[in-house]
This record gives sequence, C-alpha cells and structure tokens, in this order.
Amino acid sequence: MRPESRISAWTERLEGVLDFVLPPENESPERLHAAMRYAALGAGKRVRPLLVYAAGTALGASERLLDLPAAAVELVHAYSLVHDDLPAMDDDSLRRGRPTVHIAFDHATAILAGDALQTLAFDVIANTSLPALLRIEIVRSLAQASGSRGMCGGQSLDLAATGAKLELDALDRMHALKTGALIRSAVRIGAIVAGADQDALDRLDRYATALGLAFQIRDDILDVEGASEITGKTRGKDARQGKSTYATLLGLDVSRERLRELAATMQTALDGWDADCEPLACLARLTVERAR
Repeated sequence: MRPESRISAWTERLEGVLDFVLPPENESPERLHAAMRYAALGAGKRVRPLLVYAAGTALGASERLLDLPAAAVELVHAYSLVHDDLPAMDDDSLRRGRPTVHIAFDHATAILAGDALQTLAFDVIANTSLPALLRIEIVRSLAQASGSRGMCGGQSLDLAATGAKLELDALDRMHALKTGALIRSAVRIGAIVAGADQDALDRLDRYATALGLAFQIRDDILDVEGASEITGKTRGKDARQGKSTYATLLGLDVSRERLRELAATMQTALDGWDADCEPLACLARLTVERAR
C-alpha cells in the first residue's frame, strides 16, 4: 500500500479510536463532554498521532498496539490548542476552520475541556494492554513533552517574548519546546511500543527534531501567505501580536531554504535504515509542502 494510503487509513482509524475514548455528549456533564469532543474530533492534520503510527509500524509494531498511544498524543495536542487559543494566551477565535472552543462554548468550559483532555490522555495510556514498564516510559515521555521543559515552557517563552525581537537561537529553543517537544515524543512513543533499540531511537530523534522545526517554519510562512479558508487559522495573527517568527526574522526566501535543509536532514536520518520508513518520509514531505 502506498504511504499516502496508509496515512489516510491511519487518520480514519484514529478518528474511531478518539470517538471511543472520549466521553459521549449525553453523559453528564454534557456541556463539558461536548466541548471535549468538539476540540478533538473531526478536524486537524493529525500529524502527531500519525507519527506514532509511522514510527511504530516502521519497527514492526501492530496498529492495534499503537491505537491508544496515538490517541493519547492527539488528546494532549488538542488540550494544548484549546488553552493556547484562550484570550490570556494567543487570543484566537479561529482554529481548524471553525470557532475556537472558548468562542463556541465559553471561557470556563474551554479551560475545563483542556484540563479534562490532558488527564484523559494519561488515563488512556494507563488502560493499554502494553507491559507496565512500557506504559511508564510512554507516560514519562508524554509528561516531559507537555510540561515546563516542553510545551508549557515553550508557551511561557513565547508569551514573554511578545513584542520583542528574538535572536535565531532563542527562537529555535522556544519552538523546540512549544512545537518540537510533542512531535519528538510522538515519534519516540511509537518506537517505545515497538521495542526500539538505541540506534533506532537516535535516528528517529534526529528525524523528529528536524521535523518539529520544519513544522514551525512552515507555520510561520503560512501565517504570512496562507489563506485562512485553507489554513483554518487567522492569517497574519503573529505579526499583529508582535511575535518573532522565522518569516519575520529570516525572511521568506531564507525560511524556505532552511526548510529544504531540514528536509535533507530528515531524509538522511532515514537513509540506509532497515526499517519501513516510507510513511515517515511521506510525513516529512507533507510537513514541508503543506498548505494548511
């Protein structure tokens, strides 16, 4: 099966897993559960859970064993978006082509939905059929990617830098935490499920580190030239908020050149490896070339 077809099948599979693990809307508290489902279902690129499937199957793990870890990663990502969009954070009204959760519901419900999505992610991992030691490793990876040394830390640096011009190394560090940490964790979690050795973990970490940075650079380019009806986000928001981005710091041409360099880094990490790397390579291409 072509890698694009496999990625499409994983996306559909993930939707069913998320639908299963999320509380139903008719279960009390109905409004909270409706907000959780609104945040997590039916939209989004699903890059992070797809990386769980791609890394895990590259090393021989079954899709069945990867289902719940992939869903847990997407639940953490969904929580982070709900909170990032709040007025106290990035203050956005559009996400994935529709109103953000605090607009569609209300601010308090959005905060609670984000909290509940995050805790549900760890409950999902605890209920997998994986050996206890692997579950602990997955929990550790996801918790570290989510906390002050990961997404939360990156968001804190982002808020502190609003209105200031960051140097390139500071911008790289901020996005290595805010965007890259969960991407690296997603790849690592797939590898953990597959029982990867250290060489495989090292290769995949090089790939994921480059992918996380490429994802953010492409995001910054799209913030300048992407159409909101395609990206599903508010165009030009970063510039209006006075945020340092790769597009503003390096310019669009240099940013595109850096994307090409990162694409080469990702391919080098996968070259000469006795693993089923086609979906990983495909996700790298989609990240660099995406229009949304």
